[in-house]
Parts: sequence; structure tokens; C-alpha cells
Amino acid sequence: MAVDQLDTRILRLLLEQPRTSVREYARILGVARGTLQARLDRLERDGVITGVAPSLSPAALGHPVLAFVHIEVTQGHLGDVADALAGVPEIIEAHSITGGGDLLARVAARDAGHLEDVVQQLNRVPGVVRTRTEVALRERVPHRLLPLVEAIGRAAAQDRR
Repeated sequence: MAVDQLDTRILRLLLEQPRTSVREYARILGVARGTLQARLDRLERDGVITGVAPSLSPAALGHPVLAFVHIEVTQGHLGDVADALAGVPEIIEAHSITGGGDLLARVAARDAGHLEDVVQQLNRVPGVVRTRTEVALRERVPHRLLPLVEAIGRAAAQDRR
């Protein structure tokens, strides 16, 4: 999907001021409310905007230990293992990957013992061959999308010239 400069400005506002009303966004951007709403609808329909939920902190929820678990899966069981992972609440997200494993799961835990319990639970899932766990020490670059949105906007502006 092509994102133009107005889309980029809209996305920037959504990221920087997520609790602002559509009317206020339109005023800030200097566009009609209908124009803004049509753009937002298109961005949602095209899958650019995927939700409006608040960003939550697992650490503030009592799960300060963050780990990445590489999971090797028996061939042909990737879907079954992924379904089982969806039932483990401590798994924040999981992705199928290339390289030294089949799945990579981001796990939040209360402490090291809790993390070990979660990893042992993963090891008992039918189809899991082995796991390898890496504990995050400190977040160095927080989850962010604004730099990417801005780069896309700059590229769109270059293309228009």
C-alpha cells in the first residue's frame, strides 16, 4: 500500500498523540474531518493501522523478566506447536523464523524461577524438540514505529518530485 505525506502526518499524530479526537487531528493537520476519516478508514482497511489498544508494560504488571526463547520444532508440527504457544499467557508474541530454530517467542516472567517454569512448560509441548533461552538485560531501543513512518514519508515525498 502506498503511503503519502498526509498519511505519514496522520500516522505520526496517532503515534505521538493517541488519545486525541478525530476532530482535533483534522484541526492540527488542517484538513477536513471527512478527509481525515476517509484516510483513517483506508489505513485500517489496508492493514496499516491494526488497532487502537493502549501499550502495556509487562514489568509494571509484575513480569519484569523478558526473555527470547528459540524453539526447535519437529518437522510438520509447526502449526500445532504455535497453537499450543497461544495458550501460554506469558508468551507475548511468537514468530516463525529462519536460522537456528523454527519459532522465536518473547516471554515475560515474574522472576528467573517463573521463566524456568515457562520454558519447561514449552519443552513439554508435543512437537518441541528443544529450546534455547536468552534473557534480555536492558532495553536499548524501545519498540518504535515513528522513525520507520518518517522514512516512508520522506521516500514518498522524494518519489513525488
